[in-house]
Amino acid sequence: MPLRLLKYAWKKPEEEPRFFPDEKPLKKAYDVVIIGGGGHGMACAYYLAKEHGITNVAVLEQGYIGGGNTGRNTTIVRSNYLTAEGVKFYDQSVKLFEDLSDEFDLNIFYSTRGHFTLAHTDSAMRTMRWRAEVNKHYGIDSEVVDVETIKKDIPYMDVQCNGQHPVMGALYHAPGSVARHDAVAWGYARGAQMRGVEIHQKTQVTEIKTQDGKVKGVQTNRGFIEASKVISMVAGSTPRITKMVDMQTPIEVFPLQACVTEPVKPFMNTIVVSGSLHVYVSQSSRGELVMGASVDPAELHSTRSTLDFVEGLTDQMMDLFPFTSRLKIMRQWAGMSDITPDFAPIMGKTDLEGFYLDAGWGTWGFKATPVSGKTMAYTVANDRDHDLIKPFSLSRFEEFALVGEKGAASVGH
Repeated sequence: MPLRLLKYAWKKPEEEPRFFPDEKPLKKAYDVVIIGGGGHGMACAYYLAKEHGITNVAVLEQGYIGGGNTGRNTTIVRSNYLTAEGVKFYDQSVKLFEDLSDEFDLNIFYSTRGHFTLAHTDSAMRTMRWRAEVNKHYGIDSEVVDVETIKKDIPYMDVQCNGQHPVMGALYHAPGSVARHDAVAWGYARGAQMRGVEIHQKTQVTEIKTQDGKVKGVQTNRGFIEASKVISMVAGSTPRITKMVDMQTPIEVFPLQACVTEPVKPFMNTIVVSGSLHVYVSQSSRGELVMGASVDPAELHSTRSTLDFVEGLTDQMMDLFPFTSRLKIMRQWAGMSDITPDFAPIMGKTDLEGFYLDAGWGTWGFKATPVSGKTMAYTVANDRDHDLIKPFSLSRFEEFALVGEKGAASVGH
């Protein structure tokens, strides 16, 4: 037995503090109630307490911390988006991610890999050049690279794709990274609790009480809670929450599936994405290939996984990486992607006083975790939308001011 492990056997229980403090009894009233205990909800609670001194906050999670989409994504972090609004927003998120391990005093396994978005057609190459120019304009490290560069950096990939869809080039985004999704949620949750925020798991919101156009509180399976400010941060469960306040959004929910292979010796030090083939892959710190595809074709509020998904994904994977035919799929899963018509989120204040919305994250929610929490905390504390999220207001759909992010977010990555 390693000495490092053996020393814990001789410690008294009180010498090793719990990662999370004991859960407190549910109070009758809070200043702020956050619905959703995933990465976004925990980050918002953390920044409310840390930067705005608002600690009388309850995070209500119907399951367990990070058990929704936060624990079901493929952990890619990037900022190489297509629109000015998206680029500026996600650039701030990447910068926040880079310092989280030090801020939490917790290893979130943040690893900068470089991100290749492959192009297989002339139109895809035009989009890559477009994205590269927008990125460079805002100081983002992205560039279009040719096939020879790809072959040099990813020698184990068949750029001919078995003769089916030859690679013509790629958008290379040097800051592209991966992080451990659970650790991000846990770090924010622990930091929030240390500052006085309460987290209540197994607590489901069944109704939102309003009066005279204002929020009064939430009804839960554990009783009623008074609150003048309520934030919905529930990803694929958003339609169920907005229905409680008779609020219409254009959100549709589609399952997004992913899977991992058996662990193998580390060899892939980059992230590879193909929008045309609907494939993306990276290698985890444990050696697993983490793979995913586009969202399922039909709207469905479900987290079931299917054989059709894994058959289609592995077929495309073997065109790009023939040697993967020898690997075994260890497990697969699905999350619920809440997608908007313009493939950008819905954030900020709503017409209902005291009700704030953080939704429409589709396949790009994890990478926005820090900046979403920070900007939503500012919005709630000051009761006005943060400048970075003003373009993402719900009202944009009535004003025909869509963001138009599909060109950089249409594949689940």
